[in-house]
Amino acid sequence: MSKSKKKSVPKQNETLDLSMAEKILDSYEGMDGSLIPVLQKIQYEYGYLQEPLINLVAERLNISASEIIGVATFYAQFHLQPRGVHIVKICCGTACHVKGATKIVDEFSKKLDVKVGSTTEDKLFTLEEVACLGACSLAPIVTIDEDVHGNLVPDNVDNIIQGTRQQGRAK
Repeated sequence: MSKSKKKSVPKQNETLDLSMAEKILDSYEGMDGSLIPVLQKIQYEYGYLQEPLINLVAERLNISASEIIGVATFYAQFHLQPRGVHIVKICCGTACHVKGATKIVDEFSKKLDVKVGSTTEDKLFTLEEVACLGACSLAPIVTIDEDVHGNLVPDNVDNIIQGTRQQGRAK
């Protein structure tokens, strides 16, 4: 489940359809150690682990909601808040740091008007720092979804953002 699937998030007054989560939970009924795969599949379907989903899992797996939140916050793969259509990951490993990753982070944050770890108001971008993307020869490096941008300088950031916005309109 490496690719994240984007589902529509219900508006504040809408009720969340739990039927898919029920099906997932049914398929794991009676299985020990099913919490993480259940959370993975539910997040894949719903985009993030919303409170009603956590409560349902807690009830069905006979685990407290606080334990589930503990697991979800321990593992970086789980998200308790909506995420953007595009996930911007900025490498802050040693090679990237030495070559100016901090300036790249600052520029993305400024241009997107969002803090690291947050999603833009329009839900288009989520900005994240990661420990290493494994492409030190391209430092500093950023990935946006599956696209890799290496050897960055702050002046590149605006063009990268605009290119990503344009790709979204073309689809």
